[in-house]
Amino acid sequence: MVITKIESQKNKDRVNIYIDGNFAFGIMKEIQYKYNLTEDMEVDEDYIKEVLIEEEQSKCNNFALRFLGYRQRSEKEVIERLQRKGFEQDIIENTLSYLKNYGLIDDLEFAKSFMRDKININKHGPEKIKYDLYRKGISQAIIEKVLDEDDNEYARALKLAQKKLPSYKNDDKNAQYRKLGGFLQRRGYSSHCVYKILDKLIK
Repeated sequence: MVITKIESQKNKDRVNIYIDGNFAFGIMKEIQYKYNLTEDMEVDEDYIKEVLIEEEQSKCNNFALRFLGYRQRSEKEVIERLQRKGFEQDIIENTLSYLKNYGLIDDLEFAKSFMRDKININKHGPEKIKYDLYRKGISQAIIEKVLDEDDNEYARALKLAQKKLPSYKNDDKNAQYRKLGGFLQRRGYSSHCVYKILDKLIK
């Protein structure tokens, strides 16, 4: 088999490869250069297969980089997005190694950043943060490690409760206790913390 023609696509970063007079495939120019593909070059099926695998790997890497460009992601989020895109498992694993090598995915750093945002922006408690991190595929060890750094649960919950309590001013004490407790639990605060605050604010 002989490469009879190489032509540029509308996308200047890609080229079309013709073999024995027929269109064969399109690839990134960087792949063409890497494999030194030129017109009149003889190729066999194994070489073509290697080129196409490299092209697929490049697509997967680039897609993952764009996906990470919007915000930080957990490893599980990256894997699930690449699987939905239809990439093969071995290609995905190579991409994960590539991303980790450049420090672009790190579940510990992701978990720390996620916790900071949920505390500072959403005022969530540790139970909700723990659940959300678990859903994103973060390991139990990492979850426990980052939550150990949250030593401000009570103060945060107290401030939230003091702000919310006036909205229950027309309710009796039992209703206030029930509603405020439910509010704090939905925000993810531990039962111990919630009961402590209820005992302090509702007498």
